[in-house]
Amino acid sequence: MSSSFPPPPILSFAEMATSISELHQAHAHILKSGLIHSTFAASRLIASVSTNSHAQAIPYAHSIFSRIPNPNSYMWNTIIRAYANSPTPEAALTIFHQMLHASVLPDKYTFTFALKSCGSFSGVEEGRQIHGHVLKTGLGDDLFIQNTLIHLYASCGCIEDARHLLDRMLERDVVSWNALLSAYAERGLMELACHLFDEMTERNVESWNFMISGYVGVGLLEEARRVFAETPVKNVVSWNAMITGYSHAGRFSEVLVLFEDMQHAGVKPDNCTLVSVLSACAHVGALSQGEWVHAYIDKNGISIDGFVATALVDMYSKCGSIEKALEVFNSCLRKDISTWNSIISGLSTHGSGQHALQIFSEMLVEGFKPNEVTFVCVLSACSRAGLLDEGREMFNLMVHVHGIQPTIEHYGCMVDLLGRVGLLEEAEELVQKMPQKEASVVWESLLGACRNHGNVELAERVAQKLLELSPQESSSFVQLSNMYASMGRWKDVMEVRQKMRAQGVRKDPGCSMIEVDGTVYEFLAGEGLVSGKDFT
Repeated sequence: MSSSFPPPPILSFAEMATSISELHQAHAHILKSGLIHSTFAASRLIASVSTNSHAQAIPYAHSIFSRIPNPNSYMWNTIIRAYANSPTPEAALTIFHQMLHASVLPDKYTFTFALKSCGSFSGVEEGRQIHGHVLKTGLGDDLFIQNTLIHLYASCGCIEDARHLLDRMLERDVVSWNALLSAYAERGLMELACHLFDEMTERNVESWNFMISGYVGVGLLEEARRVFAETPVKNVVSWNAMITGYSHAGRFSEVLVLFEDMQHAGVKPDNCTLVSVLSACAHVGALSQGEWVHAYIDKNGISIDGFVATALVDMYSKCGSIEKALEVFNSCLRKDISTWNSIISGLSTHGSGQHALQIFSEMLVEGFKPNEVTFVCVLSACSRAGLLDEGREMFNLMVHVHGIQPTIEHYGCMVDLLGRVGLLEEAEELVQKMPQKEASVVWESLLGACRNHGNVELAERVAQKLLELSPQESSSFVQLSNMYASMGRWKDVMEVRQKMRAQGVRKDPGCSMIEVDGTVYEFLAGEGLVSGKDFT
């Protein structure tokens, strides 16, 4: 079709189609009008169908392609690229193999898409074979192909091959360097990454981000912060890398400070930023900062669903505002299992066991399948509220109806529940039946119940078991000592403390945080105020 004539409107309709039925309509019209015999029209149709987001779009595009008598290289490349970007990238190589036996020669785009598919399923041997074809066709010096090869070898762990290829390139661009740099960073090879970064004749924001993320990934936050500070132009990925790093390290106060700096820098946060910041607010109890983030979400028309909804519910729950958590949960139109788990956990923490069970029932009615985390939250709710019969029912439901094998957390909840209502012997039997008999956290829960109910004989047995499992852990010593003290058995208290000193066991001081007028204050037992950070 001559470029002097505008394309038929049906091709534009196909490009804008949002459903498989609209694609069917466009295809039917093109068949009926005879446009399918136009190479240009057929190519555009295949391209439009293959890039549609519908799950059946790629197989449908393939079926159209297979009925074209003599497809050109553009059509072959379109199908190969579509499969390379799909959940079944291996299928791209099947099409590539068919192309090699057809009358159409592969070009640089063909090889690039085929190599990309190899990278998607770590097919390094298949990639080597395609590399051989590249050399035979004289395209070995093509920049796009070489960049894709470097990424393939590096992502598959063939670091030396990737480095050798980079060194032999006659022409490099920033993508060439980044292909290897990203692999070093992802694999935690930060010494190699640092040397390569220093060699780079050209860098872009992705180069700096790879270095920041790499240092974060291996826990070198100070190095990551140094690179972050030196980054000439930061984007949202740069900020997210640092914020995520501090969040994973439990340095939540610094997350909030960094988020404030991000606002001053004029960088717009994305959902990843907001989730990390809300999580930090939840951990330090910064309710006013969390409310500010919520207001920002509303002001900017950001959908409250998925991870954002879960983070908001979690933040309000942990900051003591369960009513706001319920408000967010009830207004969320698209909940996922994590959203349900979050509100059940929040209600559990606030002692609303019956309400938590009600929400759990609603979740089942709406067709959501509970997972391991769901039952930890539900059993915890039963334990905190002392709902013995309901707790037993939920445990049986988990095992016999939903087929979920109990983990240490589930056993811990049941032991805690039985301990709260004074069924210490039954709790001990349950611990003895656990597959994970060496789980000290469950024994600690039983020891706490013994202390609460004054059962010294069982407490001494449990404490001895804990000392065998974790001889350097202070909690069993402390609980046993406190129980003796509450009964006036001071000689036994002194013996426990002497044993602690003899074994070099120390108790870490308790720590608490509170937010007042936008400032989070941290207190350490025995030392008072140790820090105060202003987030207003």
